Amino acid sequence: MRTGFHLTKRDTISPGKAWAIRLIAVLLSLVVCGLVIMAITKDNPVRVYAALIDGAIGSKNRFWNTIRSMMLLLVVASGLTPAFRMRFWNIGAEGQILVGGVAAAGMMIYFGGSVPNAVLLFAILIISALAGIIWGLIPAFFKAVLNTNETLFTLMLNYVAIQLTNFAIILWETPKGSNSVGVINQASRAGWFPRLFGVNDAMIVILVLVITALVAVYMRYSKQGYEIAVVGESKDTARYVGINVRKVIMRTMMISGGICGMAGAIIVCGASHTISLGITGGRGFTAIIVAWMAHFNAFAMALVSAFLAFMQQGAIQIATQFSLNENASEIITGIILFFLIGSEFFINYKLERTKGGAAQ
Repeated sequence: MRTGFHLTKRDTISPGKAWAIRLIAVLLSLVVCGLVIMAITKDNPVRVYAALIDGAIGSKNRFWNTIRSMMLLLVVASGLTPAFRMRFWNIGAEGQILVGGVAAAGMMIYFGGSVPNAVLLFAILIISALAGIIWGLIPAFFKAVLNTNETLFTLMLNYVAIQLTNFAIILWETPKGSNSVGVINQASRAGWFPRLFGVNDAMIVILVLVITALVAVYMRYSKQGYEIAVVGESKDTARYVGINVRKVIMRTMMISGGICGMAGAIIVCGASHTISLGITGGRGFTAIIVAWMAHFNAFAMALVSAFLAFMQQGAIQIATQFSLNENASEIITGIILFFLIGSEFFINYKLERTKGGAAQ
């Protein structure tokens, strides 16, 4: 008898087993990262991972940098959740973050100091959300009316947002000719998130947790959340039960774009205090992995965001401490993402032994 192996799609898998597979993937990624770094640095991998931990949580400042990175990733993943649950492939979060950030920076520049900071911050969040809503509504309208490809449409809008951001940077550059806006309202801190409980990033944490909780409740318990789920499963079924699919598509992308636009405001007002092409930090794409891996579960998204933020901050410390190329941290993060994405394959498929007939 000849034996072999073949892949079969799993019908179901328990949550415990699924997370065990992910944990194995994480451990394997750490081993591979250690081997790669050891091959480059010729150093003890234990020292390498000690540096990783130190870079992520080795001091109060580093700890809060990791928390902030986690929260910014989580809020974008929360914004993508409604669209992805509807199977509307919103690849435009980067652009939605940028237009929200431009709106926030503009409000800080033109209205900073003229209104109380609390009023300014409230207005910034609203205007940034509206900017993201517009950026999300454009592809949603064409998808709903003309059935265009939302993946390409949202992706192309990222490049439009990049050019819009470039225009804003040139318009507001300080000093002229620097191609940089610089820190906005550094003296007055108008439009900056205030310190709460003695922590600079406390308002970021509060806002993101509130947004994440609201999205989770909306998706699980509201009538509109149910409609999103039905449209995601089958548009024909949704139409059959009387759901206005066009309306759901546009409304859902307004929510998705609005949250991503608000994420841009959170980054500008709470973290960077300026506008540049680098404010997204690739979170618009990384958040896709976070939302997809967590199966749109808010708690799971928080865990995945925390892990990725921890590894990213630690990888930066490794690159600095061992005098590696500045791209080394991205290579380490890429290895980890490769294993995490690969783990999803083994969650959905399993390897089985095949018994063939007798050899002739």
